[in-house]
Amino acid sequence: MSKAVYIATIEPNSGKSIVVLGMMRMLLGKIAKVGYFRPIINDPSEGDVDNHINTVISYFELDIDFKNAYAFTRSEVLQKYNKGKSGEVIDGIISTYKSLEEKFDFILVEGTDFSDEGSIIEFDINVIIAKNLGIPAVLVASGIDKKNKEIVGNLKLAFDTFNSKDVEVLAVVANKITPGCEKTLHSALKKDLGNEVEIISIPKVNSLINPTIKEIVSELGGTVLFGKEYLNNLAGSYGVGAMQLRNYLTHLKDNSLVITPGDRADIILGVLQANISDNYPKISGIILTGGIVPEAPILKLIEGVSISFPIISVPSGTFAITNQIGSIKSKIYGDNLQKINTSISTFAKHVNEDHLADQLITFKSEGLTPRMFQYNLLRRALQHKKHIVLPEGSDERILRATSRLLASDVVEITLIGNEKKIKNKILTLDIPIDLSKVNIVSPIDSPHYDDYVKTFYELRKHKNVNLDMAKDMMADVSYFGTMMIYKGHADGMVSGAVHTTQHTIRPALQFIKTKPGVKVVSSVFFMCLEDRVSVFGDCAINPNPNAEELAEIAISSSESALAFGIEPKVAMLSYSSGSSGKGEDVETVRAATAIVKEKQPNLKIEGPIQYDAAVDMSVGQSKLPDSEVAGQASVLIFPDLNTGNNTYKAVQRETGALAIGPMLQGLNKPVNDLSRGCTVDDVYNTVIITAIQAQGL
Repeated sequence: MSKAVYIATIEPNSGKSIVVLGMMRMLLGKIAKVGYFRPIINDPSEGDVDNHINTVISYFELDIDFKNAYAFTRSEVLQKYNKGKSGEVIDGIISTYKSLEEKFDFILVEGTDFSDEGSIIEFDINVIIAKNLGIPAVLVASGIDKKNKEIVGNLKLAFDTFNSKDVEVLAVVANKITPGCEKTLHSALKKDLGNEVEIISIPKVNSLINPTIKEIVSELGGTVLFGKEYLNNLAGSYGVGAMQLRNYLTHLKDNSLVITPGDRADIILGVLQANISDNYPKISGIILTGGIVPEAPILKLIEGVSISFPIISVPSGTFAITNQIGSIKSKIYGDNLQKINTSISTFAKHVNEDHLADQLITFKSEGLTPRMFQYNLLRRALQHKKHIVLPEGSDERILRATSRLLASDVVEITLIGNEKKIKNKILTLDIPIDLSKVNIVSPIDSPHYDDYVKTFYELRKHKNVNLDMAKDMMADVSYFGTMMIYKGHADGMVSGAVHTTQHTIRPALQFIKTKPGVKVVSSVFFMCLEDRVSVFGDCAINPNPNAEELAEIAISSSESALAFGIEPKVAMLSYSSGSSGKGEDVETVRAATAIVKEKQPNLKIEGPIQYDAAVDMSVGQSKLPDSEVAGQASVLIFPDLNTGNNTYKAVQRETGALAIGPMLQGLNKPVNDLSRGCTVDDVYNTVIITAIQAQGL
């Protein structure tokens, strides 16, 4: 039974990080306890740690000490090999691996990086390690500057080598291939490798390969003269502007980084004009060399022009700077969440994760852990990309969540607010948002404003709303965002980081309305506890529901649980369990339970029941020994808002549980409310569940 997989590259710069990050995310979505191990790491600089290990452990919050995540440094291995002590290397690797194997259900093992020193034995070492650990392998090759025939030949040779040493190859990954060539390459690999191995083709993603202008500025020690808000532009190519302008313009390519001496005003102004011309490609930035800053009249001219790229001044000469830029390789670091999220989402798009997981995992994980739940949320949201509007566009939490969402490419985002204010906030907080990928809308400046006003007037004139009132309403971000959904210009809305619950949902109740047959709009939280995910309802909307309303909340909550992969076992909470309690409140819960049983006879439900009896097996068995729900409830329905809201917050704060929501139930189109104390994670997760709702639960 395999409890691990070995990720091996067959050449330098294969981009195996995207495979490691994607597979780790996939594994954590299927298995409760996943470990990570690097048999051999590059020698870190003094005071530094291995970037691969740091990135994986920190991002996925793995319970592994850095020193236990690897066995040897590269120099230690070379020394032992030179002394004829290669056996000690393998013994040490096996010993460290076995220690991790005792602690984790599954281990992702990342092979060595290729380097100039010792690269002759690098490939063989990876084969030997995988063989001695007794685990299958996934092979990764780069498609950069290679034709299909070469990629196929390289992977076939590696596949045969691993197989000849009795190492099973589960999958081969052709990474960084030219977009559009996936199917052709897949067919060629299938012809040579057959059906026994999973074949994965991942196209080149410029945002992962090309450095950002910000990375280049940092490497060169440059000074930003203009366009600070565009430092996240990608340098797709670069070239020196030394010839006459009329000749240089013909050399511009998409996302060109222009390198030119600071006194070449003709090149600078010509590039500015080319960037706004439909006849030339877009520019990613200008590097001014030699420490020369343009003269005052030129600077004044630039200041008056709207630009969409940064202009940087650097001290070194043109030749030296060009060589430096050419040697910059964009990397993924633990704090570079944008690239990590892009890597994970790219892997998920191009890999049949369920099929790959079936090959890797030879046992079934019990229960649904929070990581599995969040993984499943992301997978579902990626299946059909939706457009979500965020009315509180200048709030820092909203902007940071937007950055993550865009990097994951999971939704389209519209931010509502003052465009200049939002852009300044992004710049001031140094939030990596590609402004070309986000819509920013100011209600009264929107081309839809007048139409929205008329629509709202027609919908609400029976409530004595006149056109002036409608104009005021549509200038409000919550009303404008809700109208975007009503008109089909967005699929869902998330708000409440700044505004009250009432402010967020009132517009939805006025013209989004409830689904047919639904009388009560209610809410649930997905409470991600240490070892399970529970559904809490209603902790945000209804203060004192009567029996009929409580029954409807229970039914809606059970349907939400089922839709999100949680088997509904419903506990109708009260201060007593079973038939012992008396009083108006407990009778309301008892009546609500009876209504649910009548309407949904196949639903597992218990009520009234106390919280401890609902979630603790020993307590549940002692109080209600014949119950199908006691001790294992997954959906907990609170009798009133006071109890529910306080309980979810107490559980969240005292246990460290992640509370995703509230997710509103019963509306025709999804509108979800945030707490004003929400975190970036809260915003991110609520947008994801809103996108899933918009797919049509």
